[in-house]
Amino acid sequence: MYLARWSTLLLAGLLAGPTLWHAFVQHDLDYGTAMTRFLIAVVVSAFMLSVLRGMADGYRRSRSSKPPEPGRRHDDDG
Repeated sequence: MYLARWSTLLLAGLLAGPTLWHAFVQHDLDYGTAMTRFLIAVVVSAFMLSVLRGMADGYRRSRSSKPPEPGRRHDDDG
């Protein structure tokens, strides 16, 4: 799992966005609580994106391999 990828941090920011908003803009939530929730969101988003990458990697591998050459039949001329 890559915890410091931009996609992971962006998804974690989106998941913890309301918490960060309440902590840093509205000041009705403790900073430590907001950062703890953000760090939990980083781990969760890294896991979610690694599962998604794993699923997409299976499709990428199957597309990159060349299809088998068609064999000749007995009644083909040539």
